[in-house]
Amino acid sequence: MTGWFQGTGEILSALAAGDSWMLKEAMREPAIWPLGLTAMLALAVAFLILYRVVPWAERNLEQSLMVVSYLAIGGIIFVEVIRRFVFEVQAPWSTTLPPFLFLIMTWFGCSYNVKLRTHLAFAEFRMAMPRVGQMACLILDALLWIGFSWVVVVTATKVAVNSAANFQIMLGTDNVMQWWFLLSVPLAFTTLVARVIENLLADIANFRKGDTLVTQAVIGGD
Repeated sequence: MTGWFQGTGEILSALAAGDSWMLKEAMREPAIWPLGLTAMLALAVAFLILYRVVPWAERNLEQSLMVVSYLAIGGIIFVEVIRRFVFEVQAPWSTTLPPFLFLIMTWFGCSYNVKLRTHLAFAEFRMAMPRVGQMACLILDALLWIGFSWVVVVTATKVAVNSAANFQIMLGTDNVMQWWFLLSVPLAFTTLVARVIENLLADIANFRKGDTLVTQAVIGGD
Protein backbone atom coordinates (compact mmCIF):
# COMPACT_ATOMS: atom_id res chain seq x y z
CA MET A 1 0.00 0.00 0.00
CA THR A 2 2.89 2.35 0.74
CA GLY A 3 4.09 1.99 -2.85
CA TRP A 4 0.82 3.47 -4.09
CA PHE A 5 1.72 6.80 -2.51
CA GLN A 6 5.33 6.83 -3.67
CA GLY A 7 6.07 10.17 -5.31
CA THR A 8 3.30 12.15 -3.60
CA GLY A 9 5.74 14.82 -2.47
CA GLU A 10 7.20 15.22 -5.97
CA ILE A 11 3.76 15.64 -7.54
CA LEU A 12 2.60 18.17 -4.96
CA SER A 13 5.89 20.08 -5.24
CA ALA A 14 5.58 20.25 -9.03
CA LEU A 15 1.99 21.47 -8.75
CA ALA A 16 3.02 24.14 -6.26
CA ALA A 17 5.87 25.25 -8.51
CA GLY A 18 3.63 25.37 -11.56
CA ASP A 19 6.34 23.69 -13.61
CA SER A 20 4.81 21.50 -16.32
CA TRP A 21 8.07 19.64 -17.03
CA MET A 22 8.54 18.78 -13.35
CA LEU A 23 4.91 17.70 -13.17
CA LYS A 24 5.28 15.53 -16.26
CA GLU A 25 8.19 13.67 -14.68
CA ALA A 26 6.50 13.46 -11.26
CA MET A 27 3.33 11.99 -12.77
CA ARG A 28 5.27 8.85 -13.63
CA GLU A 29 5.13 7.96 -9.93
CA PRO A 30 2.46 5.51 -8.63
CA ALA A 31 1.01 8.22 -6.36
CA ILE A 32 -0.67 9.83 -9.38
CA TRP A 33 -3.43 7.19 -9.18
CA PRO A 34 -4.64 7.70 -5.58
CA LEU A 35 -4.09 11.45 -5.91
CA GLY A 36 -6.00 11.46 -9.19
CA LEU A 37 -8.90 9.56 -7.62
CA THR A 38 -8.99 11.93 -4.64
CA ALA A 39 -8.86 15.03 -6.83
CA MET A 40 -11.54 13.66 -9.17
CA LEU A 41 -13.97 12.84 -6.35
CA ALA A 42 -13.30 16.14 -4.56
CA LEU A 43 -13.94 18.14 -7.73
CA ALA A 44 -17.04 16.05 -8.47
CA VAL A 45 -18.42 16.93 -5.02
CA ALA A 46 -17.61 20.58 -5.77
CA PHE A 47 -19.71 20.30 -8.93
CA LEU A 48 -22.56 18.81 -6.90
CA ILE A 49 -22.39 21.77 -4.53
CA LEU A 50 -22.40 24.10 -7.54
CA TYR A 51 -25.51 22.37 -8.87
CA ARG A 52 -27.27 22.93 -5.54
CA VAL A 53 -26.22 26.58 -5.31
CA VAL A 54 -26.79 27.40 -8.99
CA PRO A 55 -29.77 25.41 -10.33
CA TRP A 56 -29.15 26.76 -13.84
CA ALA A 57 -25.82 24.92 -13.91
CA GLU A 58 -27.49 21.68 -12.82
CA ARG A 59 -29.95 21.94 -15.71
CA ASN A 60 -27.84 23.46 -18.45
CA LEU A 61 -24.07 23.18 -17.89
CA GLU A 62 -23.32 20.33 -20.28
CA GLN A 63 -26.03 21.36 -22.75
CA SER A 64 -24.63 24.88 -23.00
CA LEU A 65 -21.08 23.65 -23.62
CA MET A 66 -22.34 21.20 -26.23
CA VAL A 67 -24.41 23.80 -28.09
CA VAL A 68 -21.66 26.45 -28.02
CA SER A 69 -19.09 23.94 -29.30
CA TYR A 70 -21.42 22.67 -32.00
CA LEU A 71 -22.32 26.16 -33.22
CA ALA A 72 -18.64 27.16 -33.21
CA ILE A 73 -17.72 24.10 -35.29
CA GLY A 74 -20.55 24.73 -37.74
CA GLY A 75 -19.78 28.44 -37.98
CA ILE A 76 -16.07 27.90 -38.63
CA ILE A 77 -16.71 25.29 -41.31
CA PHE A 78 -19.45 27.35 -43.00
CA VAL A 79 -17.44 30.57 -43.11
CA GLU A 80 -14.15 28.97 -44.11
CA VAL A 81 -15.66 26.91 -46.93
CA ILE A 82 -17.05 30.12 -48.44
CA ARG A 83 -13.76 31.94 -47.88
CA ARG A 84 -11.76 29.12 -49.42
CA PHE A 85 -13.81 28.50 -52.56
CA VAL A 86 -15.07 32.02 -53.21
CA PHE A 87 -12.27 34.27 -51.99
CA GLU A 88 -9.43 31.71 -52.13
CA VAL A 89 -8.28 32.49 -48.59
CA GLN A 90 -8.50 30.41 -45.42
CA ALA A 91 -7.62 30.87 -41.76
CA PRO A 92 -4.78 28.43 -40.99
CA TRP A 93 -6.43 27.32 -37.72
CA SER A 94 -9.80 26.56 -39.31
CA THR A 95 -8.93 22.88 -39.79
CA THR A 96 -7.24 22.35 -36.41
CA LEU A 97 -9.63 24.08 -33.98
CA PRO A 98 -12.86 22.18 -34.85
CA PRO A 99 -11.47 18.76 -33.75
CA PHE A 100 -10.69 20.19 -30.30
CA LEU A 101 -14.17 21.72 -30.11
CA PHE A 102 -15.59 18.34 -31.11
CA LEU A 103 -13.63 16.84 -28.22
CA ILE A 104 -15.40 19.20 -25.81
CA MET A 105 -18.82 18.57 -27.33
CA THR A 106 -18.40 14.78 -27.27
CA TRP A 107 -17.27 14.25 -23.69
CA PHE A 108 -19.53 16.81 -22.06
CA GLY A 109 -22.29 15.21 -24.12
CA CYS A 110 -21.32 11.89 -22.51
CA SER A 111 -21.74 13.50 -19.09
CA TYR A 112 -25.15 14.85 -20.13
CA ASN A 113 -26.34 11.43 -21.28
CA VAL A 114 -25.20 9.87 -18.00
CA LYS A 115 -27.35 12.46 -16.25
CA LEU A 116 -30.34 11.41 -18.39
CA ARG A 117 -29.43 7.69 -18.05
CA THR A 118 -29.60 7.27 -21.83
CA HIS A 119 -26.42 5.18 -21.84
CA LEU A 120 -26.57 1.40 -22.29
CA ALA A 121 -28.49 0.31 -19.18
CA PHE A 122 -30.56 -2.77 -20.20
CA ALA A 123 -33.64 -1.12 -18.70
CA GLU A 124 -36.08 -3.74 -20.03
CA PHE A 125 -34.13 -6.55 -18.35
CA ARG A 126 -33.64 -4.64 -15.10
CA MET A 127 -37.30 -3.63 -14.81
CA ALA A 128 -38.14 -7.33 -14.51
CA MET A 129 -35.68 -7.81 -11.64
CA PRO A 130 -36.56 -7.57 -7.92
CA ARG A 131 -35.84 -4.23 -6.23
CA VAL A 132 -32.70 -5.50 -4.52
CA GLY A 133 -31.32 -6.69 -7.86
CA GLN A 134 -32.17 -3.36 -9.47
CA MET A 135 -30.40 -1.45 -6.72
CA ALA A 136 -27.38 -3.73 -6.99
CA CYS A 137 -27.18 -3.04 -10.73
CA LEU A 138 -27.44 0.71 -10.18
CA ILE A 139 -24.63 0.60 -7.61
CA LEU A 140 -22.53 -1.49 -10.00
CA ASP A 141 -23.18 1.08 -12.74
CA ALA A 142 -21.96 3.87 -10.48
CA LEU A 143 -18.81 1.99 -9.48
CA LEU A 144 -17.99 1.12 -13.09
CA TRP A 145 -18.51 4.72 -14.26
CA ILE A 146 -16.30 6.02 -11.48
CA GLY A 147 -13.63 3.42 -12.25
CA PHE A 148 -13.64 4.17 -15.98
CA SER A 149 -13.59 7.90 -15.31
CA TRP A 150 -10.69 7.50 -12.89
CA VAL A 151 -8.60 5.88 -15.62
CA VAL A 152 -9.56 8.54 -18.18
CA VAL A 153 -8.97 11.47 -15.81
CA VAL A 154 -5.48 10.31 -14.87
CA THR A 155 -4.35 9.31 -18.36
CA ALA A 156 -5.89 12.35 -20.07
CA THR A 157 -4.30 14.65 -17.49
CA LYS A 158 -0.95 13.04 -18.26
CA VAL A 159 -1.49 13.77 -21.95
CA ALA A 160 -2.40 17.40 -21.21
CA VAL A 161 0.63 17.88 -18.94
CA ASN A 162 2.90 16.29 -21.54
CA SER A 163 1.50 18.71 -24.12
CA ALA A 164 2.16 21.65 -21.81
CA ALA A 165 5.68 20.45 -21.01
CA ASN A 166 6.49 20.28 -24.71
CA PHE A 167 4.88 23.65 -25.48
CA GLN A 168 2.62 22.16 -28.12
CA ILE A 169 0.88 24.99 -29.95
CA MET A 170 -2.28 24.44 -31.95
CA LEU A 171 -1.32 24.28 -35.61
CA GLY A 172 -2.17 27.47 -37.44
CA THR A 173 -1.85 29.69 -34.38
CA ASP A 174 0.99 31.54 -32.69
CA ASN A 175 0.15 31.27 -29.01
CA VAL A 176 -2.89 29.00 -28.50
CA MET A 177 -1.76 25.96 -26.50
CA GLN A 178 -3.17 22.50 -27.11
CA TRP A 179 -3.30 21.63 -23.41
CA TRP A 180 -5.97 24.28 -22.84
CA PHE A 181 -8.33 22.09 -24.86
CA LEU A 182 -6.96 18.71 -23.75
CA LEU A 183 -7.85 19.54 -20.14
CA SER A 184 -11.50 19.46 -21.19
CA VAL A 185 -11.35 15.64 -21.22
CA PRO A 186 -10.54 15.07 -17.51
CA LEU A 187 -12.85 17.96 -16.64
CA ALA A 188 -15.72 16.43 -18.62
CA PHE A 189 -15.24 13.04 -16.98
CA THR A 190 -15.21 14.74 -13.59
CA THR A 191 -18.60 16.29 -14.35
CA LEU A 192 -19.66 12.79 -15.43
CA VAL A 193 -18.67 11.45 -11.99
CA ALA A 194 -20.68 14.25 -10.41
CA ARG A 195 -23.73 13.13 -12.41
CA VAL A 196 -23.09 9.51 -11.42
CA ILE A 197 -23.00 10.44 -7.72
CA GLU A 198 -26.08 12.63 -8.17
CA ASN A 199 -27.99 9.74 -9.76
CA LEU A 200 -26.80 7.26 -7.13
CA LEU A 201 -28.00 9.51 -4.29
CA ALA A 202 -31.38 9.76 -6.01
CA ASP A 203 -31.48 5.96 -6.43
CA ILE A 204 -30.72 5.38 -2.75
CA ALA A 205 -33.47 7.83 -1.78
CA ASN A 206 -35.95 6.08 -4.12
CA PHE A 207 -34.97 2.67 -2.75
CA ARG A 208 -35.60 3.79 0.82
CA LYS A 209 -38.96 5.36 -0.07
CA GLY A 210 -40.10 2.41 -2.16
CA ASP A 211 -40.31 4.46 -5.36
CA THR A 212 -39.56 3.18 -8.85
CA LEU A 213 -35.85 2.56 -9.37
CA VAL A 214 -35.56 1.78 -13.08
CA THR A 215 -37.47 3.53 -15.85
CA GLN A 216 -37.16 3.51 -19.61
CA ALA A 217 -34.85 6.37 -20.61
CA VAL A 218 -35.78 8.52 -23.61
CA ILE A 219 -33.00 9.99 -25.71
CA GLY A 220 -33.49 13.73 -25.84
CA GLY A 221 -35.70 13.69 -22.76
CA ASP A 222 -35.04 15.68 -19.62
